[in-house]
Amino acid sequence: MSKLVIVESPAKAKTIKKYLGPGYDVIASMGHVRDLPKSRLGVDVKHDFKPKYEIIKGKEELVDKIRKAAEKSDFVYLATDPDREGEAISWHLAYILGLDPNELNRVTFNEITRTTVQNGITHPRTIDMKLVNAQQCRRLLDRIVGYRLSPFVSQKIRRGLSAGRVQSVAVRLICDREDEIRAFVPEEYWTIEGKFIPKGGRKAFSAQFYGTADDGKIAITSKEQADDILAELDGADFKVDSIKKGTRKKTPAPPFITSTLQQEASRKLNFQSRRTMKVAQELYEGVEIEGMGAVGVITYMRTDSLRISDDARNEGTEYIRNRWGEKYLPSKPYNFKTKAGAQDGHEAIRPTMPSLDPESIKDSLTPDQYKLYKLIWSRFTASLMAQCIHNTVSVDISGGRYIFKASGYTVKFDGYTVLYEESRDEDDENSGALPPLEEGMPLKVKELTGSQHFTQPPARYTEASLIKALEENGIGRPSTYATIITTVVGREYVARDGKSLVPTELGEIVNKLLKERFSKIVNLKFTAGMERNLDYIADGSKEWIETLGEFYGDFEKNLADVKKAMEGVDMKIPDEETDIICEKCGRKMVIKTGRYGKFIACPGFPECRNIKKIVQEIDADCPKCGGKVVIKKSKRGKVFYGCSNYPECDFVSWDEPTREKCPRCGRILYRKRTKKINKLYCAEKECGYSADINENGEQA
Repeated sequence: MSKLVIVESPAKAKTIKKYLGPGYDVIASMGHVRDLPKSRLGVDVKHDFKPKYEIIKGKEELVDKIRKAAEKSDFVYLATDPDREGEAISWHLAYILGLDPNELNRVTFNEITRTTVQNGITHPRTIDMKLVNAQQCRRLLDRIVGYRLSPFVSQKIRRGLSAGRVQSVAVRLICDREDEIRAFVPEEYWTIEGKFIPKGGRKAFSAQFYGTADDGKIAITSKEQADDILAELDGADFKVDSIKKGTRKKTPAPPFITSTLQQEASRKLNFQSRRTMKVAQELYEGVEIEGMGAVGVITYMRTDSLRISDDARNEGTEYIRNRWGEKYLPSKPYNFKTKAGAQDGHEAIRPTMPSLDPESIKDSLTPDQYKLYKLIWSRFTASLMAQCIHNTVSVDISGGRYIFKASGYTVKFDGYTVLYEESRDEDDENSGALPPLEEGMPLKVKELTGSQHFTQPPARYTEASLIKALEENGIGRPSTYATIITTVVGREYVARDGKSLVPTELGEIVNKLLKERFSKIVNLKFTAGMERNLDYIADGSKEWIETLGEFYGDFEKNLADVKKAMEGVDMKIPDEETDIICEKCGRKMVIKTGRYGKFIACPGFPECRNIKKIVQEIDADCPKCGGKVVIKKSKRGKVFYGCSNYPECDFVSWDEPTREKCPRCGRILYRKRTKKINKLYCAEKECGYSADINENGEQA
């Protein structure tokens, strides 16, 4: 007989098993095992919103396996993740296994290390029903909105659409930003830059036109105004009017919370939020480190607290002292303040062993794991280090009645920047050093240049800036940011354009309907207020059934009123016209969207029922018949290449044909691309020619 520990993932199970040793069996639930049914609402709105949970389809065998393991065990520990979702999973497992809800069987680990795991097992608690009810309330709110609102949206716009409670707010943010960009009217302005050479010097430095001593800053709004100023400055004597020297101290950024980790991984590593959280989960649950075995190398990655333990601070401080010396430590520790309303159940995201630097375990990590671990480790370590100190200088330069300004800095002490600096979406900080200057020093003018500019519209959201906006507006929580973005992109309400998030025509029409008819659903303040209510449920100051009742009454009345007002009214998406002529009736065919994706159809339906698949051609000819080569997908979604003349021509290839010819035999070359390979090769076995492709797409 033994004790059974149930966790969520096999990786976590493997790591925990190592730390608990003999006498313990560890099994993974693979996430949720019980949920609301997919085919119906599953919420009894007339009887206190009683949910009708059932075993998730496809998990019956796993649940049976867990039941049998529990029956053979002396005791069952529920060790799912330490957040609301994890608490709910433990509660569902307790119900399925018939465990006493008042039993001390719930254990949590903020980090997967030997000390934390063994300490957690020896200090179990009861399941926290406040956290469970907060999760239930969120789940039921989302189910009610999704199941009641989605059919209406589908009916009015297009079959198969859905509307989500929080995702719809994210779409609104992106659509509102697009409206701002469209409404933006650029305004012309001019700048004048002077390049000056100090007496006895050779190298010029730049200064920007400011205005006059009497009138202060002058805005230049036209070429004529700029030309008048330049004409007046022609032949003027320039000199250093005043110099102001000082120091500037830069404090390191705090350790990561979920939102800042996702933002910084987007900026620095070009990771999408989903990818960031997947890799962070792997680092938390345990990775195989040479000489150490399975080890969880970061703390729990869903948190909005900046707190760190004294032990972690002390270990990190000792590492800094040994590697860089005492002068790289601050005189006293920083006090990073967690924002109001944040949950303080977990520490900030940090390495579980601060002395375990990234280079020492690089060979044991995948490239993604190494990149993210290095980012987390560097940010945490830098947050314990001394400030960076700059020597700053600001200079006023006079020429006639006008003033130019220049500023710069030199690094007096690099401090934490020896290791890490936070990146930003926009960085307009002046940098660089000015030459030695003295008050009254005459300056030689190398050139004076007027430049035209136009004010720019606000930038589209990126994943990083959208997560920041969601956090600032109180929309969603650390565990939901990645899911929100994945959902709105997956539903084709938002598209990616490089790093930018752009609303699709479909997204804008759905957003228009919700803004005009269901204003509360997409109202930022209302949604943020609901998040606060969920927090109040979690801390026991509000009842979850009461919260559902308050929402449901207004929502159902709103839905009934809108259905009545929009009876017979449709908001259809206009079809996109193509240059393809229907060979049956001569009309220009259009792109339509059906339940299985986009296709080309004749707009003369139902008189003309001509339809075509959308095919994507590549710039290459079929090596068998000379026809066009098109991109296709296998049943499993893998891309391959085939001839557009199929079935007359049966050419297919997993690798991409090109227009380039083999220098040895003259046949076409194929391009093979994987994570590790990018090369051109000849498919003729007798030839065997191949060449690597460099970053510019050329043969190396």
